[in-house]
Amino acid sequence: MASKDLYAISADWLKSLEVASSTGNVASFVGHFLSDGWLRDLLCFSWNFRTLSGSEKIRGFLSEVVDGKPRLEHSGLRDFKLEDNIINAPSPLNLPGPQGIAGVQGAFTFTISKPAALGRGFFRLTQDADGKWKALTLFTNMQDLVGHEESSADQHDLYEGRKITWEEDVDARFRAIEADPTVLIVGGGQAGLMSAARLRRLGIRALVIEKNARVGDSWRQRYPNLTLHTTAYQSSIIYSPYPTTFPKYIPKGKLANFLDSYAVDQELCIWLSSSIVSTPVYDSSSARWSVEVQHGDRKVFLKPKHLVLATGNGSPRIPAWNGMGEFQGALYHSNFHKDAEKFRGKRVVVVGAGNSSVDICEDFVAHGAAEVTMVQRSASCVISLTTLEKIFKSPFPDGTPIEEADFRRNSMPPAFLLQLKISGGTQHTKMLDKELHDNLRKVGLNLTWELSPGSGEVGVEGFVLSRQASGTMIDVGCGKLIVEGKVKIKQGQDISHVDKDGIVFKDGSKLSADVIVLATGYESIMKATRTLLGNEITEQLPPEVCGLDSEGEFNQSYRPSGHPGLWFAAGAFLVSRFFSKHLGLQILARELGIA
Repeated sequence: MASKDLYAISADWLKSLEVASSTGNVASFVGHFLSDGWLRDLLCFSWNFRTLSGSEKIRGFLSEVVDGKPRLEHSGLRDFKLEDNIINAPSPLNLPGPQGIAGVQGAFTFTISKPAALGRGFFRLTQDADGKWKALTLFTNMQDLVGHEESSADQHDLYEGRKITWEEDVDARFRAIEADPTVLIVGGGQAGLMSAARLRRLGIRALVIEKNARVGDSWRQRYPNLTLHTTAYQSSIIYSPYPTTFPKYIPKGKLANFLDSYAVDQELCIWLSSSIVSTPVYDSSSARWSVEVQHGDRKVFLKPKHLVLATGNGSPRIPAWNGMGEFQGALYHSNFHKDAEKFRGKRVVVVGAGNSSVDICEDFVAHGAAEVTMVQRSASCVISLTTLEKIFKSPFPDGTPIEEADFRRNSMPPAFLLQLKISGGTQHTKMLDKELHDNLRKVGLNLTWELSPGSGEVGVEGFVLSRQASGTMIDVGCGKLIVEGKVKIKQGQDISHVDKDGIVFKDGSKLSADVIVLATGYESIMKATRTLLGNEITEQLPPEVCGLDSEGEFNQSYRPSGHPGLWFAAGAFLVSRFFSKHLGLQILARELGIA
């Protein structure tokens, strides 16, 4: 289809949609969708994240009465304008599926009347049975609140009449934050740091407390051969791209050092070696928390309005098998794996068949373990690193800002993406790794692409969205070791107990070992939340953080938690990078009294 035709189709549809939106005509607005179309809205029609599937649900949502008006009329989206830059100008749409999906896609900007805000959207159009162009998906995303836009640069610069130095400026700002933080962020990993950086650019005082002695220690303290399993581009951090000299896949120590320097470069106020020492109390009359913090060798009482939990993984999940105390060798969780060299010549059993497991098995083989066996307790979703790179590859030319890739990726409703995977997308991905999968099956590894039996093959994307990648095995070299027999597989039997020299299975078989490593994952974030906040507050919250809710949106993370003034910041780099903006906008709106 010629570019002028793509533009004409998009412009006609968008102009008609704007008329429906600006006049508050719900029936007409919904009529611009396919009957099974999707609307994903982030903060434009409500102060929440919503995904609606099908005309009936979209109509019901937009018809809800807000301040005496239907939601569509109340929000007042208008001033729709097609983007015409080379990245987001109308272009052909081609989606996988049994028959494939073809059409037109493009981005546009708009304004929001209430609250006064700027928005950006993305549409995917296909033709209905009558040949009319209708929305398969429509994404509406708040970008900024008018008059409170995110600043793009620091204000301290060369100007006439400047009376204080940069150091004095930063020191004064830090003292103001420490005296009265609007937001207290618990956790100084990538999610906490990016959230703090966003809030700073929105003019909100945010204090970060980090339990470790140095920013980045949560990465430094992990197993030695850990590297990111996504490329440096995909793992970018807001405002500060990695140097072009960085490797494609960043080692954990290099990442840790970068995070440390990032905190300094972004001028983030962070208390190290600090943690909450008693249960925080929320006062609904003042809308503030009372938080007691152990900051180094002194206790400090803070009164923030907002508490953001960015604590990362829960504590290591350690199974309670009988006899574990009787084992005469070394037994530890993968979180504490530090030195495979000292077990050279020893028999190693690694319980678990996910990403930590394969990395640690590789480490033991590389350091001369006599025998390495992986115990697989449930099927794994296996994908090679090369295939993973292909499916997450940006559709844009090299050098395109990561923000554009994030916008395009998040314009797709997660639940619809999983439908596409089930209807043929995963089958295509599997073919790319067919040889690897066939060889792994031959040596006894159990594979799956379903979250539960019969639920459909969602593939690695489904595991990432629904389980934070738990249950996946990204092959960066261990697959070859498994096929060659250098890493053996024990699969199909549950563990009965541990005795003094190994693991005994329920069928009576046994694996003798000098070392047992438990690559058994981590407890849920909600379990850690209950420990921190107590039962009364935790009972007011949904049962899960991360994963997808019934509409296909992320549970609790970066959106209202169910308790005033309480927020969760969780997820991989690409999640924190995009949704930290939405967290900042919601907190800003509450501080302005408009949410």
